[in-house]
Amino acid sequence: MGKKNAKNQTLKKLSGKEGFDEYYAEIFGTRWENLKCALSLENKYATWQVQDKEKYFLDPASVFAASLLPLDGAKEILDLCAAPGGKTLVISSRMGSESVLVSNERSASRKQRLSLVCDNCLPQDIRSRIKISCSDGSKWCTTQIECYDRILLDVPCSSERHVLADEKYLDDWSPSRVKSLAMEQWALLSSAWRLLRTGGYLLYSTCALCPLENDGVISRLLKKFEGAEQVFLDEESVQKAWNETFESVKKFCSDMPSLFPERTQCGFHILPDKQNGYGPIWFVLLHKTKPVIK
Repeated sequence: MGKKNAKNQTLKKLSGKEGFDEYYAEIFGTRWENLKCALSLENKYATWQVQDKEKYFLDPASVFAASLLPLDGAKEILDLCAAPGGKTLVISSRMGSESVLVSNERSASRKQRLSLVCDNCLPQDIRSRIKISCSDGSKWCTTQIECYDRILLDVPCSSERHVLADEKYLDDWSPSRVKSLAMEQWALLSSAWRLLRTGGYLLYSTCALCPLENDGVISRLLKKFEGAEQVFLDEESVQKAWNETFESVKKFCSDMPSLFPERTQCGFHILPDKQNGYGPIWFVLLHKTKPVIK
C-alpha cells in the first residue's frame, strides 16, 4: 500500500506545468532551459514548391528527415500517418515516374486537409499516382503483409513544442500521456514493419523530445525482429546521405538551411536550441533484411 501511495504521489507531482518541467529537466539536464526557450519561439519554415503549384511551408527538419528515405527502385511507397501532408509532398515530388504512393490518415478531418494539400501543391502527373486513404494503420497488418518497398512512419507523438504553446495542454500534461503514446507508436511501427517488404526501408520519425517515444520504441523493434537494421550509425553517415540527396531536394526547396542532427541511442535528433530554431524532429532509417517470422 505504501508503494502504491508513493507512486500516486509521484504521478501527481509530475503533472501540469511543473511536472512537465521536472520531467524534461531530468532528461536534458542543464540544457533544458535553453531548449525550452527555443521551443517557445515561433516556428521557422522552409518553402516546398513543385513546378508552379501552390507553395507549402514546413519545418526544414521535417524535410531533412523525410528526404533520407531512399526512393531509388521503389515502386510501392506508403506514408502511413500522412496528415497534414508535408512529408507526402517531399516523398511524392522525388519518387520515380513509375512509383505510386499510398498516403493514409486515420482522422477523417485531417484526411480532408491531406487531400487538399495534394490537390493544390502537386501537378496532375504526380497527384494521379497518390492514393489517399482513411483508416487505422496499426490494423493494416491483419489483412496484408510485405507489400511496400518503402514506408514513412511519422507517428502521433507528445509534440512538446505544441504543448508549451497552449496552457490547456500544458495543464493537462502527465507522464501517463507519454506512455500511452509510446504504446500507440509501437502498434503502428510493428504493423508497418510487417507491411514492409524484405529488402525495403522504413523511416520512423516523431517531433517528440522524450526517449520513450523515440529510442524506446525503436529499441523494442530491434530486439523483437531479427531482420531490423539501422542504416545510419553516426552523425557522419547521416550527413553524407543528406549531401548525396540534397541536389534532388533543392529543386523544390531552395531555402533549405544547413542542419546537423545529434546522435541518440538508436537514431538522431534535430533540436531547435542547437539548430537555429528548427525542429524538433527525431528519426531513424531502418532496413528490413529478413521477413517477419510469425
